[in-house]
Amino acid sequence: MSQPIPHGLPTQRDAGPFNPPRAITRLRETRPVSPMIFPDGHQGWIVTGFDAVREMLADTGFSSRQDLGVLHLPYETPGMPTFTEPAPQAPGLFIAMDPPDHTRLRRMLTGAFTLRRMRQLEERIVDITEHLLDEMARRRAPVDLVTEFALPLPSLVICEMLGVAYADRGNFQVNTARFLDKELPFDQQQAAFLELHGYLTELVTRKRAEPGEDLLSDLARHDALTIEELAGMAFLLLLAGHETTANMLGLGTFALLENPDQLAELHADHELLPGAVDELLRYLSIADIHYRYASADIELCGEQIAEGSTVLVSLLAANHDPRRFDDPDVLDIHRKARGHQTFGHGIHQCLGQQLARIELRAGFGGLIRRFPTLRLAIPAAEVRLKTNMQIYGVHELPVTWRETPQ
Repeated sequence: MSQPIPHGLPTQRDAGPFNPPRAITRLRETRPVSPMIFPDGHQGWIVTGFDAVREMLADTGFSSRQDLGVLHLPYETPGMPTFTEPAPQAPGLFIAMDPPDHTRLRRMLTGAFTLRRMRQLEERIVDITEHLLDEMARRRAPVDLVTEFALPLPSLVICEMLGVAYADRGNFQVNTARFLDKELPFDQQQAAFLELHGYLTELVTRKRAEPGEDLLSDLARHDALTIEELAGMAFLLLLAGHETTANMLGLGTFALLENPDQLAELHADHELLPGAVDELLRYLSIADIHYRYASADIELCGEQIAEGSTVLVSLLAANHDPRRFDDPDVLDIHRKARGHQTFGHGIHQCLGQQLARIELRAGFGGLIRRFPTLRLAIPAAEVRLKTNMQIYGVHELPVTWRETPQ
């Protein structure tokens, strides 16, 4: 039985905090490449099946360039203006570019994110993790795991990598959160972006004049990059470098606490941790919705997609596709989950995925070892979910533990 064409993106987590909305799951089962009516009336598409998502992300006919068409959002945003012209391409935001511009900018970063370079950072990441856990242990329970651990860990790491003062975190954490808040009025989202972009413009200008030993200084040494491009690249690196991993640590801990059998196995055997991290990445898929734009009339899995259509990709739905993973709505740390699409696929596959894995192994591993009696301090139903944010997670995660004798 076919499903009705959705009007707007279904976002209600009515199948539980970790699974796709039921309406998305029904779409994937009946029509994995489905038309969707956007709130402004645009007739676009949503892709939910694992194979369809993979095929689409590998097809360069589906462009990442937002300046190819008029901006259409799949959800209502307060004060959202009606756009009639494409927005100009933002300098440096290579996630919204195609080759050759995307290739030129991304190539400048690949050396900084190789597996070898990330492994060299691993010891420092573990040191940061242990310091934060020491501080958390000194506090009186209950504490908010997000503010005490999940957010500071990747923030400290990316600040050191980029050469951003950690003391400035109040600026970038608040403004990135406001920029990502779908329910905030459009002008306030834009104001947050402009404030953060202005801060980063000043920072990269200083680094071009007096470079240091950090990634932004390395980029600033490229005379071919303009200050505007440097600021755009800095924005992407800073936002992705702390928001994604912070939400994975918070939501991932919630998922483990709600699956005590899985958590007990990790306590008993830390060798399971690398596989568990990839399973959590698959299971949660926090950066769920991605955008593409049909640069020509394209056929995808038997559906005809017209040139100019906005096409959404749901990585969460794809990663919960039973055609690819058995019992996908179940967390199983023994699952061979590598091959999931949480980091995307194709030329835009996440540059920082190895850094994220190292941070998550250090974070979950340290937390499990240091706090073996960790538990929620409130009922699970009272945990505030980030259904209002473009990157999913928990707003707070109050936790407590039983003090153990030294």
